[in-house]
Amino acid sequence: MGRAIAIANQKGGVGKSTTAINLSSCLGAMGQKVLTIDLDPQGNTTSGLGVDKDETENTVYELLLGECEVEDCLQKLEFEGVSLIPSNVNLAGAEIELISIEDKEYILQNKISKIRDQFDFIIIDCPPSLNMLTINAMTTANTVLVPIQCEYYALEGLSQLMHTIELVQERLNQDLEMEGVVFTMYDARTNLSLQVVENVKNNLNQTIYKTIIPRNVRLAEAPSHGLPINYYDARSTGAESYQLLAEEVIHRGDEEWQ
Repeated sequence: MGRAIAIANQKGGVGKSTTAINLSSCLGAMGQKVLTIDLDPQGNTTSGLGVDKDETENTVYELLLGECEVEDCLQKLEFEGVSLIPSNVNLAGAEIELISIEDKEYILQNKISKIRDQFDFIIIDCPPSLNMLTINAMTTANTVLVPIQCEYYALEGLSQLMHTIELVQERLNQDLEMEGVVFTMYDARTNLSLQVVENVKNNLNQTIYKTIIPRNVRLAEAPSHGLPINYYDARSTGAESYQLLAEEVIHRGDEEWQ
């Protein structure tokens, strides 16, 4: 049964979509069957995986509102092992439209349960806010992976996110766990990046991934070509970092691998 990971942080611009795209692709390249779900109305993960979000008839929006079945919006991609449920700007209105629906926190979980055993991993890219879409991601997920940008306000808002995860654990999904924290946009030339990493390690009682994602020009360029980094430039430091992260994710919990 597919292990579902929600990639969440209510701060925007911390590398959620970049992580969703490249972690999915690197897991796929390692022989895993991956379903990527874009739950962000901006649709960056969709376009970053080479799908025209404005030309897509059935998206996660139609799925949540019961206007299509999960098979109708599932797209097999040209990247090895990766399928996508796309998103576009229509999803921005879903919050209001879901208000009157019963058990609205579990809509995604119920839809995905039909195909869950077809995949090894389900990667869910959350919107940059703690709303009903994020809660749907967390009721579907086994774990939450939090990308943290190496900058001064990194820890701000993190306690709020932890609180939301705890509330979801208590009330909606007792099996939800913290996957861990991954540092993004690390700049080895600045003391600040180093200080942020140390600060988070000292203040956060959470699993922190060994792999740190650097600031990397090729990584920034790849989405505009609709390609994950391991297809755009497999030898870049960005590609190497996401391959290492994918290995860590696969082996999470293996004592002998540590």
